[in-house]
Amino acid sequence: MTLGLRGHEEWDRIKKRLRAELGEDVFSSWFARVDLEAHNDGIVHLSVPTRFLKNWIQSKYRDRLLGLCQDEFGMVQQIEFSVRSAIRPSNGAEAPQGAGERSVDLRPITVPPTRPSPTVVLSEPRSDSREDVLAGSPLDPRYSFATFVEGRSNSLAFAAARRVADTKPGEPVAFNPLYLHAAVGLGKTHLLQAIAHAAKAAGRKVLYLTAEHFMYRFVAALKSQSAIQFKDALRGIDLLLIDDMQFLQGKQIQQEFCHTLNSLIDGARQVVVAADRPPVELETLDERVRSRLAGGLLVEVQQPDLDLRRRIVGARVTAAVKTYPALTVTPAVVDYVAENVVSSGRDLDGAVNRLVAHNQLTGEPISVEMAEVALRDLLRVREPKKVKIEDIQRIVSKHYNVSKADLLSARRTRTVVRPRQIAMYLAKTLTPRSLPEIGRRFGNRDHTTVLHAVRKIEELVGADRVLADEVDLLKRMLDG
Repeated sequence: MTLGLRGHEEWDRIKKRLRAELGEDVFSSWFARVDLEAHNDGIVHLSVPTRFLKNWIQSKYRDRLLGLCQDEFGMVQQIEFSVRSAIRPSNGAEAPQGAGERSVDLRPITVPPTRPSPTVVLSEPRSDSREDVLAGSPLDPRYSFATFVEGRSNSLAFAAARRVADTKPGEPVAFNPLYLHAAVGLGKTHLLQAIAHAAKAAGRKVLYLTAEHFMYRFVAALKSQSAIQFKDALRGIDLLLIDDMQFLQGKQIQQEFCHTLNSLIDGARQVVVAADRPPVELETLDERVRSRLAGGLLVEVQQPDLDLRRRIVGARVTAAVKTYPALTVTPAVVDYVAENVVSSGRDLDGAVNRLVAHNQLTGEPISVEMAEVALRDLLRVREPKKVKIEDIQRIVSKHYNVSKADLLSARRTRTVVRPRQIAMYLAKTLTPRSLPEIGRRFGNRDHTTVLHAVRKIEELVGADRVLADEVDLLKRMLDG
């Protein structure tokens, strides 16, 4: 079957199901720019604007996408992806009818007769153009300063981001790098992409990359023997934004990032980085990278308070009404969601998306009663407090009246050894840090020393009720 009105209707239904399942944010980021090109002979031809987007969809959503196509189109065995405006390498294959320049050499997702899941075999067209080198991660057009909801918990981060975005080419860089850190879902990515949109609109050369995308591009450049061009292109931009820095891995990649960071900062080019924790806690990063990142402006985005949560929900409802004009959400529902979904702004987005999906798919009016049922797994969900080793050292030092310097020192007196062992024990039981990482944070001690301390305190706690009560008290203090 060739593509026709019915094919478009089926594709529209697939997109509607994806939007309802994944939420507006995820759908807009990854599927809003996926187009249906053709459907014939059991093959669905889809196109995307970038190779990165193609790779991401294939790695994260290929099985679900194939299942939806099989539901809507019937007998679908393959999905072929193409990158719009890319050039097809010479391999003798014909482009889908009407696809024109959209086709590239991308071998299909195939479902073997004996297996329920498809096998993906794909080849990457090689491109060494400067434009391709500087192709960044996808930007969500909704992530702008105009759509960011400001409150007490994020006002400093918002102001710093605006200052960076408003800096004109040639003007002195106010603070470099700007480092934003926060737990998941508190607006770091929104701010970084807002900076990218505003700076691009002002004519600056901007590159926004996730750490994963940076690693992918660097490895691809090495494989294609275009690493020098990749490095030169990176160092010729005005503004570099790196998201999810905690995922940057690999010694060679970190070294190259450090060189790029130094080159840009020394050349008065702006760098903005976001991560889920401050540089000192990114133990997997090279020490030189952590030191350079810590030398800029560090801003933490806090959890939203009730007033900010209420305004976030209101803003998301207003945006939903533009898509569904007949949608009605009462102030009571807005208050209910804001008071009970307290973990992050992203969960608030998900709550609104879920209510809208229930309304559109079932026709049930959005009410507090409906919200209680639809959002029961989100209500009053609180992320466990993230305990830091610095907090453990501070509270243990204060409780036992020893200095932090003593905890990190080589002193072996009983008044210092026992608190040090308790602090190491708490670090191992209350944080995800490894034994070597904990050892480094306690005066560069060997991991066997930490292991001995942990086992010693475990033994004592089982036999000494007074010590067990002290350790429980310290845990409550850290959790408070």
